[in-house]
Amino acid sequence: MTGLQMLLDRGERVEWFASAEIWGEAIASALGFYLYIVHVLTAKTHFLNEALFKDRNFILSTIMFFAFGFILLPTLALTSPMLEQLLNYPVDTTGYMTIPRGVTLLGGLILMSFVPARIDNRLFVVGGMALVVYANWRMLDYSPVMDWRPVAIAGALQGLGLGILMPALTKAAFSTLDPKFRPEGTALFNLSRLYGSTIGVAVVQVFFYDNTQAMHLALAKNLVPYHAATHATAASASLRGLAMLNEVITGQAAVIAVIDQFKVLMIAMLVVSPFVLFLRKPRAASGPNG
Repeated sequence: MTGLQMLLDRGERVEWFASAEIWGEAIASALGFYLYIVHVLTAKTHFLNEALFKDRNFILSTIMFFAFGFILLPTLALTSPMLEQLLNYPVDTTGYMTIPRGVTLLGGLILMSFVPARIDNRLFVVGGMALVVYANWRMLDYSPVMDWRPVAIAGALQGLGLGILMPALTKAAFSTLDPKFRPEGTALFNLSRLYGSTIGVAVVQVFFYDNTQAMHLALAKNLVPYHAATHATAASASLRGLAMLNEVITGQAAVIAVIDQFKVLMIAMLVVSPFVLFLRKPRAASGPNG
């Protein structure tokens, strides 16, 4: 898993498989996963008890928790650079604009602690996912001419959704799991969120750089409707003017690429959303008389 993470983090900077480092990380990752699969299929005592993988609620919740992590940190990794570097907001203003997300996330966690046990937990999983998807859908409307309100509103909605989703998924994961497997289950469950976040950050960075280059080419070649006029303008323009024009095009391409990454995050949550339908409602606890 570390090799895979390093591959994704470093690949764009060192030209992917043109680098011996990437080959080493890819081989280490492939070998590690291969050895783990062989271990699970052949050993009587596993690194993780196989009973964990037989509990439907635990497995589905863990997959959804991975998607939760995939959105949690990458959103901040995209939003803050967009505000500072592309929209030229001061650092302190950028911080203020991300506060609503943290406040509503914390509020969602607090509110979920007061939810009565008799209410079906699956409703909160659905509600949390719906809020996250809707928030990311609103992020698709970001533009260079917007003010602070779209960022604050979308961030607040996403934070509330994540605040509801975290305890709801945790409850769903462990509600049907045998208590003796909970220590191992807790480790795997939290690991899924951790690696969802780290791999999510790496993935959105990779796609961001690729999309920025692709959009730069698309915008530059269609700068004006008459290519002959473009060549004439380029021939007479100063190097400074061409550099400024290239900077403007790069900025526009980067904004489009960031918005595309918010779409990727939204799709990730949409892909795992149907798993909610397969969650089982835990049996009611037996009373003192059985």
